[in-house]
Amino acid sequence: MPKFNYIALDQRGNETKGSIEVGSQNEAIGRVKEMGLFPTKITESEKEEKAAKAKGKPAAKTAAGKKKGGGMNISLSIPGFGGKVKPKVLTTFTRQLATLVDAGLPLLRGLRVLEKQERNVVLKKILGELATSIEGGSTFSEALAQHPKVFNRLFVNMVKAGELGGVLEVVLKRLAEFSEKAQKIKGKVKAALFYPIAVLIVAVGIMILLMTFVVPKFKDVFAGMGITLPGFTVLVLTTSDIIQHNIVACLVGAVVFFVLFKLFLKTKFGRLMWDRFILVCPPMGQVVSKVAISRFTRTLGTLVSSGVPILQALNIVKETAGNVVIANAVQKIHESVKEGETITAPMESCKVFPPMVVSMVDVGEQTGAMPEMLLKISDNYEEEVDNAVSAMTSLLEPIMIVFLAVIVGSIVIAMFLPLIAMIGSMTDEGGGKGKE
Repeated sequence: MPKFNYIALDQRGNETKGSIEVGSQNEAIGRVKEMGLFPTKITESEKEEKAAKAKGKPAAKTAAGKKKGGGMNISLSIPGFGGKVKPKVLTTFTRQLATLVDAGLPLLRGLRVLEKQERNVVLKKILGELATSIEGGSTFSEALAQHPKVFNRLFVNMVKAGELGGVLEVVLKRLAEFSEKAQKIKGKVKAALFYPIAVLIVAVGIMILLMTFVVPKFKDVFAGMGITLPGFTVLVLTTSDIIQHNIVACLVGAVVFFVLFKLFLKTKFGRLMWDRFILVCPPMGQVVSKVAISRFTRTLGTLVSSGVPILQALNIVKETAGNVVIANAVQKIHESVKEGETITAPMESCKVFPPMVVSMVDVGEQTGAMPEMLLKISDNYEEEVDNAVSAMTSLLEPIMIVFLAVIVGSIVIAMFLPLIAMIGSMTDEGGGKGKE
């Protein structure tokens, strides 16, 4: 009969190790639970010994890389070759795994079940490697940490806290809920930005069409008339000439500008300036600010409520903030907490978080219910994001319509100004002859 080594937690949270002889891993899990313990790791003794020997070899491969095929898929480490999994796919996997584990299915078996039914090629391979790592003696969090491009620090640390606390299924549910709400907010912001971007593309297309095909025809007409053109008309005609005869240079210039802008954003100064601008730029600023605060409170609340230490949680929040201004504020909070101070003081001093948020966090600290308070703040701000997105959409629609009308209208007016001036002069001449 095979022998299984187990690591479990008792009711006080103390770690206990031991070994039992049972027929399968499922029986081992059941036996440990009957002993009043919460299993966090159960491995077969023979496989654990083999894994330990393999680790001792000079050229030993990791457990994740010992699957058939000889090592990790190179494409996982090369951007653009399927190395990442879409957040929606990852959220679905997390939800399914949480359901299986909550139903009493062992983690390893749950991963194998999901591996068989997974359609995403990259995630299917990763699930196989996760299962292989666990079979080789690694914990689930250690196996996840081998795939940082797919599972970020937030995911790994929450799973680790769930393993230590014996509440993995609860943590997985929280991760799934967190991901679903994050995707919901992201989807709303994307939907709100679709209309203005579409109008902008149409406006640019119309302007190029007018400048390259319509305006040159007017230029030929004006040349045959031999009249003096107004300054605004000359400006439009000159712009049309530049675009018409240098269309390739204009496109290259636009691409170069875009590339330089992206490079500028990759610098610390450039990213800081852009994130500051985007937080105060109307009408986008309100939406971005509320989304950032919602993400900060949701992430910190989820981590702390899952058992992740506050300093470690703040480090993770800083990395997942998505905005340099917010990340700098979180760094100040981290330094303050490290020195034994409260979270509230640095939150108030950095001038990033609204007074209501600071007050609610202060109440949560004083009552010892900070995780719950942070999650309530996040729920409130998610509702405010809905309102802010609706307001932004309502404001952007007329602005973009006016923008499109100004572009087209300006070109049309510039072309008709000489004709209006000519008709006016002809009228004046006819009126003068009539008087004579």
